[in-house]
Amino acid sequence: MTDPFVIEIDELRKEYDGVEALRGLNLRVPAGSIYGFLGRNGAGKTTTVKVLLGMARPTGGRARVFDLPAGDSQASVEIRRRTAFVSDDKDLYDFMTVDAITRFTAAFFPRWRADLEQRYRRQFSLPGERKVKALSRGMRTKLALLLALCRGAELLILDEPTSGLDPAISEEVLQALVAHVAKEEATVFFSSHQIAEVDQIADHVAIVDRGRTVVAGALDELRESFRRIQLVFDREAPDAAFRAPGVERVQREGRVLTVLSSAGTDPILDEARALCPVSVNIVPVSLKDIFLETVRKEN
Repeated sequence: MTDPFVIEIDELRKEYDGVEALRGLNLRVPAGSIYGFLGRNGAGKTTTVKVLLGMARPTGGRARVFDLPAGDSQASVEIRRRTAFVSDDKDLYDFMTVDAITRFTAAFFPRWRADLEQRYRRQFSLPGERKVKALSRGMRTKLALLLALCRGAELLILDEPTSGLDPAISEEVLQALVAHVAKEEATVFFSSHQIAEVDQIADHVAIVDRGRTVVAGALDELRESFRRIQLVFDREAPDAAFRAPGVERVQREGRVLTVLSSAGTDPILDEARALCPVSVNIVPVSLKDIFLETVRKEN
């Protein structure tokens, strides 16, 4: 039976010279998902990726990829065989041409997909005879993505894949990832601080801050559970203390009392009606709102 989770992280900790980069991180990445790992710069995203790929050993906790321990050197070889990684800096051999680096990379992967290579060469309009050092940042990203997508990998890990790209190139890269997952049944785990791109393509998301997961789950479910409830009164809004679970924040402004909930609306509405507002409005919350509120609360 196939494990439902490609990545499992429990209470993961990592220290560098006494400074905690990860402070009890937890998450689950379902097989076949596009998982957005969202956080500010310095939140612990790159450190998490390094642990998953065996490039850094955790100080504590557990990280498993394909149900294999990421901190074990022997297991790490198998994890890397089944995983493709695109780093933030798109580290490539600058002295090679596009054709040469593609042939060079393909030789290391028995499951190399020549059909995908041809597809992405056409789609990305990569100039085969041009040296890597002469490529624009956008072209370097496309080349790095081609080299990752063609390996026949079950898991794609991308660290800030669209960093520094213009909107048109970013859109092309994101759509290529969505199409690849749909056709090849791969799993994508990508770190980013760009809320809009996570909102656009991810079906699952974890928000991390200061080395800890502050919220995680299916994006549609998060959108359903987070709600902003606005109560309007015919007088100054009362200073109410809500006892319902999931109340993240209560804000008073004139005649309006706004309650942010992370656990739906029903329990809060029961309390709200007792305050006798003249109107009640339930407002959907965007991923940006969820990110800003949960990070604000963490800090």
